[in-house]
Amino acid sequence: MDQKTLIEGLDNMKVFTGNSNPDLANKICDYLDIPLGDAYVGRFPDGEIDLKINEDIRGADIFVVQSLCPPVNENLMELLIFIDCIKRASAARITAVIPYYAYARKDRKDEGRVPITAKLVANIICEAGVDRVVAMDLHAAQIQGFFDIPLDHIYAFPVLCGHYKSLNLPNAVVVSPDVGGIKIARAYSKKLNIKMAVVDKRRVGPEETEVGFVIGDVAGKNVIMIDDIIATGGSIAQAARVLKEKGANDIYVGTTHPVLCGAAAEKLRGAPIKEVAVTDTIPLDRRTKLLGEKISVLTISGLLGEAIRRIHTNESVSALFV
Repeated sequence: MDQKTLIEGLDNMKVFTGNSNPDLANKICDYLDIPLGDAYVGRFPDGEIDLKINEDIRGADIFVVQSLCPPVNENLMELLIFIDCIKRASAARITAVIPYYAYARKDRKDEGRVPITAKLVANIICEAGVDRVVAMDLHAAQIQGFFDIPLDHIYAFPVLCGHYKSLNLPNAVVVSPDVGGIKIARAYSKKLNIKMAVVDKRRVGPEETEVGFVIGDVAGKNVIMIDDIIATGGSIAQAARVLKEKGANDIYVGTTHPVLCGAAAEKLRGAPIKEVAVTDTIPLDRRTKLLGEKISVLTISGLLGEAIRRIHTNESVSALFV
């Protein structure tokens, strides 16, 4: 179908979702002022995924919102089956909107006899028949190149940065919890017009890191520590304690993807952290109640909704971040 046909308003666009994050999908549809697509995503008695789209989508521009959050393999399989179902229903274009991209930590061979699962998952999604992908705050920027189709990389930066601007913290400093996060910390530093520092961290195991020292001045300052993912919470909790030892005042943590597996909530609750601001790329469960008033949930539905609208109407997506 000619792309010009796809841009005749939002009537020809439909948004569907699997079971990973229906609340976010509903908020995206509220932003776009369209109903969520009608589909059944259930299970057969043996656990296999059963899926059916309950409306005509022939010739439509389809967006499937599906985070690859725990249970990761279930949600990935739902996405693949959704793509296949849509393709066989003769949609004009299929875009997978993946707020959280799983298996991203294995983006290269850093030792012998290990897989590159970030590339493998990209291959599987492409092979399923998707035409385009929208992802948010990929753990490694090079994952964009693993896809042989267009990928729009969206950043939660505007949402988190707006939150910290609203707090109007005096004498603040942006801190990267590791050397790999310097680039994004610099962006926050520039936008908030404050200085930055870095925590030196090295990984000593799959779930264990060791904090060495702090590069930069944090004494007497309110710290805004930014990371893309909080998984076990150990690195952030350890970094917060080191920053306190260096004389930091209140510590605020911001992250895009609150994976918060295992005892992460307990670790963060016990750390000298005043607030943990997260986005809703991943739905929060009862474990996060352990954080009580420490946690603030910010929605990225407007960002993703606007990105979807711009993709449908062939407008610039990068203009969202100018």
